[in-house]
Amino acid sequence: MRLITFRADGASRLGVLRDQDEVVEVSEPGDMLSLIDAGEDGLAAAGEALSSSRSKARRLADLQLLSPLQDPRGNVIAVGRNYQKHAEETAVMEGREPSPPTIFTKAVTSLTEPFADIAIDPDVSDKIDWEVELGVVIGKKGANIKRGANIKRGDARPFVFGYLVVNDVTARDIQSGWGGQYFKGKSLDRSSPTGPWIVTADEIPDPQSLHLRLHVNGTLKQDGNTRDMIYPVDAIIEWVSKGMTLLPGAIIATGTPDGVGFARTPPEFLKPGDLMETEVEGIGKLRNRIVTAARD
Repeated sequence: MRLITFRADGASRLGVLRDQDEVVEVSEPGDMLSLIDAGEDGLAAAGEALSSSRSKARRLADLQLLSPLQDPRGNVIAVGRNYQKHAEETAVMEGREPSPPTIFTKAVTSLTEPFADIAIDPDVSDKIDWEVELGVVIGKKGANIKRGANIKRGDARPFVFGYLVVNDVTARDIQSGWGGQYFKGKSLDRSSPTGPWIVTADEIPDPQSLHLRLHVNGTLKQDGNTRDMIYPVDAIIEWVSKGMTLLPGAIIATGTPDGVGFARTPPEFLKPGDLMETEVEGIGKLRNRIVTAARD
C-alpha cells in the first residue's frame, strides 16, 4: 500500500492510494503515527478502506500532500557517507582519506511536504546542496516483537514499516562551520522534503536494488542504486539499535550516492528558482523549488 497524509477541509487526513490517481480516506486510525502504532490492525484497517465501496474517495491531483509522517518519534536518524563513491568525493573535497559511515540526526522541524517550496534565507546560508536518499520508517510487526533495541541484522526486516523518499537538503557552509556541524547544517527549518507517501514494506521485497535519481532544472545530478550502500538497511538497523531503542514511527535516512553539488568542479549550489526532482524507484518522486525566504 501507498499511505498518504493530506490536507482536506482544513484538517490533516490519512489516505491510501488507489489506481495511481485516486486516494481513499482512512477514517480510523486517523493519522499515520496511530496507524503505525496499531501494527497489523492498522494496516488491515487501511486495506478495508481501500476495498470498501463506502469509503470516501478523492482525486490525487486535487489534494495537498503533506509529509506522510509529520511528527516522527524523535529526530530523523541519518547515515553519512554510506555510499563508497560519495565517501570518496567528500574526502577529496576535505583533503583526507575516505571515512567510514557515520550516524547523526536531523531535527524534525527540518521536514517539509513532498511538493513544497523550500524557502532559504541567503543570510543564513548561500551553499544549499541536494541529497537523494531512501528513507526507512520503523514500525511494529508481530506480537512477538516487544523492543526495538539490540536488533540482530537477521531480525531487522520485520521492524520496517515502510519506505519513503528523502531529500536531505544541506547547508554546506553551516555543516562545515564551528568545527563540523552535521546536525545544524542539515536541520534548517522546512528544508528536507519527504514522501510523497509511505510504501509499505511488503511492496518493496528488496530495498537493496532500488535506483535513486536527483535532477536539478531537468539535469541529472545524482544517479545511484541502493545496492551500492556500504551498510544495507538491515545492517543500519542493527547498528543504530545497538543499546538504543528504535521507536515505532522513527525515520532513518540511509545515505546518499555521489553527485552532490559541493563535490563538483566547480562546486554547485542551489539558488532561488531551481527545481529539484528527487526519485527512488518503486516509491515515488518529490518536486521542490528553492525560493528566497520572506523577510520579517
